Amino acid sequence: MTEKEKGYIQVYTGDGKGKTTAAFGLALRAAGAGKKVFIGQFVKGMHYSELNIIPKIPNITIKQYGLDCFIYNEPSQDDIDAARAGFFEVKEILFSGEYDLVIMDEANIAIYYKLFTFEELRQALISRAVHVEVVITGRKASQELIEMADLVTEMKEIKHYYTKGVQARTGIEK
Repeated sequence: MTEKEKGYIQVYTGDGKGKTTAAFGLALRAAGAGKKVFIGQFVKGMHYSELNIIPKIPNITIKQYGLDCFIYNEPSQDDIDAARAGFFEVKEILFSGEYDLVIMDEANIAIYYKLFTFEELRQALISRAVHVEVVITGRKASQELIEMADLVTEMKEIKHYYTKGVQARTGIEK
């Protein structure tokens, strides 16, 4: 397998807006090139506008492994169980090689909240099919993941209207 055919590990992290948005842009690009894409959303269980359109795009599958959004609270045992079940499903998907691109949306936050461990993720990444590209999003990427990754992009917040009280808007933030 050439370097061009090898799947790499990408991490989109930082406190700025746009990590999931960038991953979804890559999913759209990959699907447009005929690649098969799986998006697993950890922590997220709320309805986001992308859930309306993604099922209509050939080659992209999306699944949420969150019950709600607990970002401002501690996870419940149900949150942990849902994330762990999702992680084991995504681990099998990585190993199977059925998909060309696998996006683990908010997996960094899942690790931060100890829903699964970095070591479990590391083992899944090591044992994935060699052609599978993986994108891992979310704030608080661990230093170990940053070192393991082939590409790391940090989204840095310079200014955000949220600080003026603007809530998440349908079609823009949700």
